Amino acid sequence: MRHFNGFEYRQDILHVEDVALPTLVTEFGTPCYVYSKAAIKAQWDLLTGAFAGHDCLPCYAVKANSNIAILQLLAAWGAGFDIVSVGELERVLAAGGAANKVMFSGVAKREDEIRAAIYHQIGCINIESEYELSRIQTIAAEMKMPARVSVRINPDVDPQTHPYISTGLKQSKFGVTSEVALSLYQSTIDDPWVSAVGIDCHIGSQITDTAPYRQAAEHVFRFVAELERMGIKLKHIDLGGGFGVTYEQESPPAFDAFAAQILPLFEGTDYQLVLEPGRSLVANAGILLTRVEYIKDTSVHKFSVVDAAMNDLIRPALYQAWHTILPLVDKSDANSCEYDVVGPVCESGDFLAKARLLPELGSGDVLAVMSAGAYAMTMASNYNSRQKPCELLVDGAQVNIIRRREALSDLWQHESLLVDSCVPD
Repeated sequence: MRHFNGFEYRQDILHVEDVALPTLVTEFGTPCYVYSKAAIKAQWDLLTGAFAGHDCLPCYAVKANSNIAILQLLAAWGAGFDIVSVGELERVLAAGGAANKVMFSGVAKREDEIRAAIYHQIGCINIESEYELSRIQTIAAEMKMPARVSVRINPDVDPQTHPYISTGLKQSKFGVTSEVALSLYQSTIDDPWVSAVGIDCHIGSQITDTAPYRQAAEHVFRFVAELERMGIKLKHIDLGGGFGVTYEQESPPAFDAFAAQILPLFEGTDYQLVLEPGRSLVANAGILLTRVEYIKDTSVHKFSVVDAAMNDLIRPALYQAWHTILPLVDKSDANSCEYDVVGPVCESGDFLAKARLLPELGSGDVLAVMSAGAYAMTMASNYNSRQKPCELLVDGAQVNIIRRREALSDLWQHESLLVDSCVPD
């Protein structure tokens, strides 16, 4: 079995830190998300250790996993935050995050979101179009409050990852070309309220090769040198995140390897390095527990029908993503069968795994869907009027409920019945 930080078999029972997972199933039911605090901290320490001795601000990408308890941990460890909505900003602030360590990304920031960012005096708003800068300049002048900005430059670098999470190509909706970026920086020079403090670049997610990362960083530094020749001096260079993790057979570089590629570029400069790690900190720190309801054997497939569905974990349906699946009780000596692990949602695309070789399963068995700490619960929905799972954070032997399971009445709490006069006879 591949080792998952924080998760291991002890006496044939899968544990998270010092807690046997079957005890969590008994107490909290399924589906259920479980996270290991120690696994998150281990990744945080590896990241910060790789860039130790340098002026580096890791800004956790809130979209990866936005539970405020996890944000609270990261804030306490000194993290900044990369956000893409005012909702994420409010989550960060509620979790105790520092507003001046927040970077606001995204291509479609509304006026109210820009106002909130300026009001809270966040660290930086990452500009993604000419129109966005114009809007920020207008709002900052109206509010008579300073706005700190950077421009997200698109280096047209292929990160060799899934097309849905490649963000640095010229056909991408993200960022602007160097030519457009130059004019944007020039337009801030005499602005009394908007100041350009940095530059931003993010080429994608699940990057498993340092070469594209280095290529993008070199592109940014060439552009920064051009800005310096024009008399524009920035304070930080944000190279994004996207550091890959192992789901199946991937062999992503360690944080040290990325550091070795980009830190030499900062030698002799006084720029702060900003990073935006998300998946790499939390993906392998979380699992989804799901119970087998039925085994359905047809002439074509053997199905393991479980109580978790694409509304709980959409990555397999959306990206054809692989998640290792393990039984809570080690069955390595049992006969193996090939299963499609499917959920109860009324879609043929509702699956967690296809053609997966697993120990022979039966109704009532509980499975752990591994590597479910990132882009999992944060992308969950109530499709088919299904309740969202609970979330648990394990710290040694302590189990913390960081999100309760939704009640059925929660599903329509924001809806209203028609008044009598609107109901047809």
